[in-house]
Formats: sequence, C-alpha cells, structure tokens
Amino acid sequence: MQERIAIAPEASDEAGRRAIVERARRRGFQRFVLRPEEAASAPPDTDVWVRDGPALRPLGGGATVAVRPIGDLAGLDRALAETPTGGVLLLEWTGDRVIPLESAVAHRGRRFQLWTIARTPEEVPAALGALEHGADRVIVTVRSPAEVDRLEAAVGATVPSGLDWASVRVTEVRPAGVGDRVIVDTTSLLAPDEGLLVGSAAAFLFHVASEAVGSAFSRPRPFRVNSGAAHSYVLLPDGTTRYLSELAAGDSLFAVRPRGSARVVRVGRIKIERRPMVLVRAEVDRVDRTVFLQEAETVRLSDEQERRPVTSLAPGTNVLGVRLPPARHLGTAVEETIEER
Repeated sequence: MQERIAIAPEASDEAGRRAIVERARRRGFQRFVLRPEEAASAPPDTDVWVRDGPALRPLGGGATVAVRPIGDLAGLDRALAETPTGGVLLLEWTGDRVIPLESAVAHRGRRFQLWTIARTPEEVPAALGALEHGADRVIVTVRSPAEVDRLEAAVGATVPSGLDWASVRVTEVRPAGVGDRVIVDTTSLLAPDEGLLVGSAAAFLFHVASEAVGSAFSRPRPFRVNSGAAHSYVLLPDGTTRYLSELAAGDSLFAVRPRGSARVVRVGRIKIERRPMVLVRAEVDRVDRTVFLQEAETVRLSDEQERRPVTSLAPGTNVLGVRLPPARHLGTAVEETIEER
C-alpha cells in the first residue's frame, strides 16, 4: 500500500520536515508533497509533487492537479461530472469523508484516477480501502517523525519478500502434555491454504494453516489460526517476530500461502486456553526444530500439496516452513552467536 501514499510533511520548521522525509524514506515511502522552496532539495529516487495553493504540480514539470474541496453531495457530483476520462480528481474533504469517498470510488470505475487528502495517519486505511479498492493515491499530512511510525502501523508494513521456504522431514510426533495454546482470530477471512508462520525457534517457522476447512464435527472458522503454544514465535509483516502470548487485538500479522502470496491481516482477538499438546520435531539443515500445537484434527501443517492434521502426522512426513535469521533481540534479527534447542 505504500506506493499509493504520498506524505506531506507539516512540521513547524524545515529541519522537522526534513526529518519526516528521512524517516519515511527509511520506512519505504517514496512519494512526497513538499513546499516549493524545499522541493529542489528533495532526495533522489523519490516521486515529488509541489503544493502551489489550490493545486499540486509534479516536480520537473507536467500537468497540475487541482485540489477540489468537497463539503456536500452537490459539490461531489460536480467534481465527478467535470473530471475527464483519463484525468485525475483530487478531493479534500471539509466534512464527511468515508461515505462520499465510497460514492466517488463507485462512480470512478476505470475512467480516471481518484486521489484524496487524509488529515491524519489514522484516516489513511479507510481511504485506501473504500469499497475494497479505495483511492488511487492518498496524500496524508504528517506532523512529526513519530507520525510516520503511526502511519506505518495504521496501514500495515510491507510484507517480507523472498522467503526461504523449505520442505523438511518430520522426525518425531508425540504427546506433550497439557499447555497454554494460542488461537489467533483475525479480522479477515483466510483461504484454506493461508496461515501463519510459527515455531519454537526463529531459525525455522512452520506453516500452520487456517481453520477455513472444518472437520466432521466442527464448522469451518476461516478467520482463525490455532497457532501453537504460548512461547512460540510468529512472523510479523515487517520481518520481526513476536511471541504468540504477546499478541493483542489490532496487531498486524503476516498471512501467507506456502511458496505463494502474502498479505497483512489484523488480530481481532486472542484466545489462550489449556489444551492437550503435541510436539512436532523436524530436521532442518541437520538441526532439530520444533513446534508445539494443540492435538486436534482442525490444526494443520502444510506440505507441498495439502494441509495435514497434526493427528495424522508421522515420522517421515514432509512439512513446509521458512528459514529465518536465528538471532533476535525483542523480535528484530541481529548478528550474534546463538544456539536454540
């Protein structure tokens, strides 16, 4: 989503505005709306627009885009009717912002690009997601470097790419007593092959599939991943890890298909209950890696072709997971000597 966001720094001094731009670039944002006197010194490899009164113009020349203030239905209808096919309509809300944007998205179709202005980072998700498609570009006012972090949290970080997937052989499956297992209910409906990456050691996380497929005695719960024991790591969208027991409502998670697509989803709630557990051990690069899961037919690990219930796993079965840098400090990968058993 970052490529659809343009940051307009609004700190009280030039140094503060430069700090916002630098923080945003480090976070992966590349589009900015700058003051005319500061645009010439914009960082390289960025897409910069200049705010000139009631219009934006691209740095280096090109067609300007007028800012259309919208406060009522009649004004919105006029703006939509007057925008030519292939043009750009940039809307700035003076009152309601969500319902009128949905109306604009519905009216736009594929005729023109729809841009909008967000007053705070918290307004950006609704602008990007209106009627699922949202605005083609959202220009958001950012008043401090800390607000860049708020923006990133609001929209979800860019998901990791180039994951090092591996098919590994299960060497042991055995009961592991009763433990605290964590169910993650998301605010999204997950596909049967989507799931979370979970494990006892950050060096290798197993793909635990969603409950989008039920059993003979339970209905599907496609928003849920019965993820594992409380001590387990889970991979987050920014490439860091967190313990399952630390997750809370609103946190971003990394939902991924084996060797396939990935997306950011949100935690809706966490359920921690004491349940019979099973230990699954696999050999990864001649090292044992483990995951503790509830012993239940609806808890499934992925292999190359399907999802296998942990109740039917046996030594010799292959399952999929992801190799990661093993050393972590508060979830962030670091370079140090480490041994996890």
